[in-house]
Amino acid sequence: MEPNPQQSEYTESTSPEVAAAQARAVKEAQEYKVDVNVDQAGAIAQLPPASPTTDQALQEWVQPVFDFLAKLPALISGFYYEYQQGLIIFGLVIAGFVTVYVTLAVLDAINDIPLLQPIFELVGIGYTIWFVARYLWKAETRKELGQELNSLKGQLLGKDSLNS
Repeated sequence: MEPNPQQSEYTESTSPEVAAAQARAVKEAQEYKVDVNVDQAGAIAQLPPASPTTDQALQEWVQPVFDFLAKLPALISGFYYEYQQGLIIFGLVIAGFVTVYVTLAVLDAINDIPLLQPIFELVGIGYTIWFVARYLWKAETRKELGQELNSLKGQLLGKDSLNS
């Protein structure tokens, strides 16, 4: 190997240890030298695969959630169409419980107002006395009440239910 003019330059101006390290660095740089030919098309150098970043790791966890959320409307509509009658009955039962609960809460709140509870009791007693005197006291009025009830039953349940 012939002496490099750059090596001799380094050895003259610095200490021998530094000159030796610099000479090794120049030698290593020459070993890793790559020839580039721009006249001819060639293969592009492949980069090493990148290490997974936190974004990629987060994406691996988030993607299944997004996939599930994308399928959720179809799952819900399929469930609804399959169990439609049961869901409607369940909803009506829950609505009935809520209605009874709210009604009882309102009545309890009204009963807490002074003098309102006795007034409602008097109205209820007065209506009961009127109903008994109007419909239940005499036989003719009881017949009239029976005919009105049958008429109402026919309107609600249909004409065929009157015969059975």
